[in-house]
Amino acid sequence: MATPTNVSLDVAIMGREFRVACPEEERESLLQAVNFLDRKMREIRDQGKVIGLERIAIMAALNITHDYLASKPIDPDDRGHRERLGKMSHLLDQALAQQDNLF
Repeated sequence: MATPTNVSLDVAIMGREFRVACPEEERESLLQAVNFLDRKMREIRDQGKVIGLERIAIMAALNITHDYLASKPIDPDDRGHRERLGKMSHLLDQALAQQDNLF
């Protein structure tokens, strides 16, 4: 099995240069992530409510994390979700039982 080859990339975020390393096969996705982060940080800066690169970066990280967590699928192993799924299953069973009585 071949070991992944790392590449170093020079990227710019909010006009500042950074050198980052990643496996060669992840190069394109890293560049997409850099562009996404740069765009989000510029949006926050352009709104004018947050000043300072560090604060802008933290707000961008919070926004991106919130969006990610909001879009994650439900974890069926979570107790609350299991209870809700159980209640929904029970309601469906009741509705189907009533359907059976119609025929």
